[in-house]
Formats: sequence, C-alpha cells, structure tokens
Amino acid sequence: MQVTQPKLLFADQAGRVMNHDTLLPAARTGAWLTDVQESEWIPLPDGATLTWLPGTKAVGIDPKSGEWARLGEDAYAVGALLPQGFTRLLLPGYVKRDNDLTLPLFGYTAVGWRDGKFVVAADRTANPEPWNPAAISDTEIEAAVARVLAEHPDNRLFKHISGCALEYGCMTAKNTFLGRIEGALPVSSTCNAGCVGCISEQPDDAPFPSPQTRLQFWPSPDEMADVMLTHIRANPEAIVSFGQGCEGEPSTRWPHIVQAIRHVREETADGYININTNAGMTKAITAIVDAGLDLMRVSTISAMDEHYNAYYKPRGYDLRSVAESLQYARDAGVYTSINYLVFPGVTDREEEVEAMVEFLQETGVKLVQMRNLNIDPEYYLARIPTQQGDLLGMDAVMEIFKEECPGIRIGSYTVVPPVGWPRRALSARQA
Repeated sequence: MQVTQPKLLFADQAGRVMNHDTLLPAARTGAWLTDVQESEWIPLPDGATLTWLPGTKAVGIDPKSGEWARLGEDAYAVGALLPQGFTRLLLPGYVKRDNDLTLPLFGYTAVGWRDGKFVVAADRTANPEPWNPAAISDTEIEAAVARVLAEHPDNRLFKHISGCALEYGCMTAKNTFLGRIEGALPVSSTCNAGCVGCISEQPDDAPFPSPQTRLQFWPSPDEMADVMLTHIRANPEAIVSFGQGCEGEPSTRWPHIVQAIRHVREETADGYININTNAGMTKAITAIVDAGLDLMRVSTISAMDEHYNAYYKPRGYDLRSVAESLQYARDAGVYTSINYLVFPGVTDREEEVEAMVEFLQETGVKLVQMRNLNIDPEYYLARIPTQQGDLLGMDAVMEIFKEECPGIRIGSYTVVPPVGWPRRALSARQA
C-alpha cells in the first residue's frame, strides 16, 4: 500500500494556514534545508499548536524534480509547537525575508498536511497525557486558584504562581493549585548564568522580549514550606520543584531552601522534593542535597565546554562544577536527571553525542529529559561554536544514549523514581 506524502503548509499575511497542492514540506537541520523521511512523521499530538513564522518565506520540495521551491511574497512558513512528551526531529523549512529579523522564543517543529490531518517531524519520547494542557479546564484552574489564595492570603509565593497559572498557562503552576504531579516552587530573582535563551530575563538590547516576568521578591523559608506542604498534603506522591522558568538560579538561595526542606521533612516524609538547577554552585548543591533532596534535574545544552559556555555564559563556575554536583547528588542517593536542551543539527552532531555520552557515564545520570530549545535558529547558531562532525539524526541520539549508558531512561519531564529506589525522606526518618 502506497503511503501518501505530506503536503507543504504555509500561511498568508493574516496568519491563516493552508496546504499547497503539490509541494512537499521542506525541513531544516541546523542551518541546512533537508527533506523529511517517512519514519519521522507522526500525527500532530493533542495539545500541540500551529504557528506561522513572521518574516519568513515558506520553502517546499518539488516532488518531480526534488528541487527546493520558494513560495511567493504572501506565503509564510508554518511550524508546530509540541507539548511535553514529544521531541522534535527537524525544524520547519524556511528562509528569512530580513536577516536581521529574530523569531520569538519558541521551539519550532517541521509540520505537514496528509489525508486531511496535520503531521509533525517528532518522536513520542514520553507519555504526554499527564502534561496535556487539555487535561485542565479554565474553570477548574480558576476555581482552584481562588480557593488556595483564600486559604493562604499572606503567602506572596502563591500569589506569584497564580499569575503563572492564569496568565502564562504554565502547567507546573497549575499543578501547584490542583495537587497534580509536579508543583512549581520559584524562589530566586538572581542567577549565576546569562543564558542566551533565558525566558525570564533578557538584556535591554536583546532582539526579542522575555515571554515571562521574573520573580521580583525573595520568598521566605516559611512561604516556601507552606507551598510545599500544601501540595504534598493534597497528593502524597507529588513532586515539589525549586527552579522554574519565571526565576533565576534557585541554588543562589540555598540557605533558605535548606531551611524550607528541613521544615517540610519535620512534618512529613511524603512527596518528593526536586530542584531544577544549573548545578554550578557545588557547595550550595551539597547543602541542599544534605538537607533531604530527593530529585535533581540539571539543565545543560552540551557537554562540550565551548558550546556550554557560549550558551549559558556561566559566572563563577564551569562544566566541571556541574559534573561534581551531579556526582555528589548521585552518591547521596538523589535520583538525578538532565534537562537536555536539544536542537536538530547541533545536538545530533557526532562530536556532541560523544561528549554527552562521556558526561552521562561519568556522572551516573539516571534520566535524560529531551527538551526542545525555544529560540530563533539563526540567533542560536550565530552564538555557539561552529559545529563539526557527521549528523546522526535526533532519533539516533536517543538510541545511542540507551546503548552506551545501560539502564538510562529517556523521557521528557521529571518523574518519581522507579519502584525499589530508596526513599531518602523515609531513610532519614528511620535513621
């Protein structure tokens, strides 16, 4: 049975999306245009959204000649924004009308139209249902926010998180009010890095605005513990997470985090305490781990020094510091993972893959969370070292990790440890 090839999607000046009659979708890997293999297409997932790329021209492929075909002035490129649980394999195919234009901070994915349905170049890396935006109605979250704010009228942290839930639609923030899965616990207005793609703070001369407003105050340890205990009491298997997109680096507030964790663990052994961190402040991470941390997710974009430094712009730390933090947490029984910011055409370069395999083996990371980097492709590529080595493909990256790091899990979001993993809170209480 012959499979119908997807057709190119494009948008007009009003952002209305339509499909081309004959042209096939072009995609990009890094700076290079490419086609999309049949094995790389999947149906558009629930919770995904289509977006047009302003200031671009759509590019397709002539199915007869195999040549690139650029559409006219009134045709703009279209991409898809994927929900949690899906890893993009390719970027949309496009060219910019103006090289000085910078696209908004989104993770654009190649998309097409086949047999009356949208398809995307992506991999279903983890079960998307727990993080499907459609799982929570506006009415449900509005009622939950109102209830929790009424019950905790003096807690500034709940007030801040309510804005993230209602204005930005942050799923982790929504979870905080509903007692679902992983709840948000932002604590820091400062950072020890200057990430190129930071979503909460950009320099005044940046060509794009930050899509979120950074936390503007320092929550007290009591406010932190109040949020943590409220979430855990609503769901004894829930995760509470320091380190959110609306803040800087949480470990800069390590003395107060330590106090909050100790307070919670004096009250209950339930729940899992997590920190999302760059792990550059090893002494701070050590103190947080010793206080009773259960899970740690470390953000990284590369295991190569030049690439890492170009993106994170670390202040007072380096990749060696990050590795030492992960090793200490591992040895203490913390379930460790990396928040791996991935980008087709860079992440899947042979030299990048080899360096990351070595890093994973050295640090003993248990879970790799594949997270699509939200950034303008040209803006990113212009700020990192020139990529070397063969392109392996994003699917191959995940398979190599599994082969070279036996027992490692590939996913998309923080999870509780597997059955049999020692519960640190219980162990501490028994001791």
